[in-house]
Amino acid sequence: MSAPFPDNPHDDLQVLAGEYVLGTLPAAERLAVSQRLATEPALQQAVNDWEERLLPLTQLAEPVPLPAPLASRIEASLQGLRQQPQTAPAVVPARSSSRGWWNHLGLWRALAGSGFAMAAVLAAVLVTRTAPVAAPPKFMVVLVAPQDKAPGWVVQASSPREISLIPLGVAEVPADKALEFWTKADDWNGPVSLGLVKPGQPLQVQLDKLPPLQPNQLFELTLEPPTGSPIGKPTGPIQFIGRAVKVL
Repeated sequence: MSAPFPDNPHDDLQVLAGEYVLGTLPAAERLAVSQRLATEPALQQAVNDWEERLLPLTQLAEPVPLPAPLASRIEASLQGLRQQPQTAPAVVPARSSSRGWWNHLGLWRALAGSGFAMAAVLAAVLVTRTAPVAAPPKFMVVLVAPQDKAPGWVVQASSPREISLIPLGVAEVPADKALEFWTKADDWNGPVSLGLVKPGQPLQVQLDKLPPLQPNQLFELTLEPPTGSPIGKPTGPIQFIGRAVKVL
């Protein structure tokens, strides 16, 4: 796993590589980047870094069969590209780096407009950007609202024995209620409380008394009484839910 992308003079390269991997570049610009990859190791490394970081997030979305008409159109488009004569690499327009790749508006507009999968990617990248270089996350969970699949929290773990719950915003909680954090692995009898959560505030949780984290482990936040569930298991509605993905 590569280190989080730093703010450095290569911001433009990171923006370009990120948009290339996400597939948001115009066709001509994408072709130009493809041609540059064979001769520019720095660009190739940036593309590899983005692919490596975003690949585990593909497990968060259920696969959808491709409609036959769309598949035919895609194949026809690819065939047309294969038949095009090779030309000199197109010039990729210069990109302003005055605010850094992280603040590149086009990149985040593309992410925000692409549904749950890209929203999950955005959530993960928001968190991994601040992760310590020496301890990249081994597990990640994007907790989404059941109603609209909007990401609200991210769980990340650099160790199977400790997790971090990180907010992506401030959840609205009624004055007479509290958010309670739960987890359950597939072979457990029931969920285990990890404590109460304050809206908009991160939480570090030690898992010393629980088995090590495992892929597909369930995490959720439920609405409970101010002091937590009175029966040791969730009683209120689920506000955010997600399953653990192992980061390769």
